Amino acid sequence: MTTVLAPVEGAAVGLAAVPDPVFSAGMVGPGTAIDPSRGPGEAVAPITGKIMKLHPHAYVIVGDDGRGVLVHLGIDTVQLKGRGFRLLAAEGDRVSAGQPVVAWDPTEIEAGGRSPVCPVVALDALDSAVTALAEGTVRAGDELFQWT
Repeated sequence: MTTVLAPVEGAAVGLAAVPDPVFSAGMVGPGTAIDPSRGPGEAVAPITGKIMKLHPHAYVIVGDDGRGVLVHLGIDTVQLKGRGFRLLAAEGDRVSAGQPVVAWDPTEIEAGGRSPVCPVVALDALDSAVTALAEGTVRAGDELFQWT
């Protein structure tokens, strides 16, 4: 079983609340989403593992068991081409769960007309494999869901 931690502080709202059908319909995979607290902050690693993909607005960490977790910071944020994000780690780095990966400010994302909601997805997982989804307020590093 893999315990996936909240990468950001905010309110766990579920994937259905993500204003992007690719995430809200679960096409990327099961998981949940966080409506982040507004103001500057850091997005942390949801699991211990290796950063396989790292873009300013999104990252994938793969654990030793081969399970990958995607964190997407806001919706349509790829259009920002890195503006408003600062990398705190590098692709290929090994990180511990809870270690900062990207610094960002959800307020800036929202000010640009984009949703700052952050999907957190268990890649290539069955819907039934993701359980114990957190509800309500979460802090970065809190348990977000279980992947069995």
